[in-house]
Amino acid sequence: MAKTEKTTVERIVEAAESRIRTAGFHGFSFRDVAGDVGIKSASVHHHFPTKDALGAAVARSYTDRFLRALGDPGDESRGPEELLAAYAGLFRRALMVEGKMCLCGVLAAESAGLSAPVQLAARDFFQRNLAWLKGVHSRQFPGAAEDAIEAEALRTIALMEGAIVTARALDDVGVFDVLTQKGSLGGLAVLQKA
Repeated sequence: MAKTEKTTVERIVEAAESRIRTAGFHGFSFRDVAGDVGIKSASVHHHFPTKDALGAAVARSYTDRFLRALGDPGDESRGPEELLAAYAGLFRRALMVEGKMCLCGVLAAESAGLSAPVQLAARDFFQRNLAWLKGVHSRQFPGAAEDAIEAEALRTIALMEGAIVTARALDDVGVFDVLTQKGSLGGLAVLQKA
């Protein structure tokens, strides 16, 4: 099957995502995105009348792609350890291969200065990740209380976001690996094989 060419909207969203993940929401302009895509900034405005509309679209696209890559947390062909390793792997890939931060982690850090639509789109990433992780952790710890499962899911999200920020700040991917490996002091049973 031949690979289809990306639409202008997809290319704009992709360029804006890259800019946000490296410089933050306030670290780019429509002109920057237009230059990355090879179009006039008026064309970006045609598809996204405001930067907030573009930011919300970028967050929604990122969230959908992230969750699609994870798959179903109830997939019986994959155990909880494998699913959690895949979860950690997406964050590690962002750091190692893409050299970027988690998009919604960046937006969350900047949330006080963002409009409600962008805040809500970023929050949706965390809510959907929390639901996915609760599904995995409930399989990992059958019979555990719902609040304990939720706490474990919250710790997992916090660990991933914190590990990627710390590794980036120290310019050392090995820090991410140390923080997310099996047996780390964070209390998580399994994230990444040691």
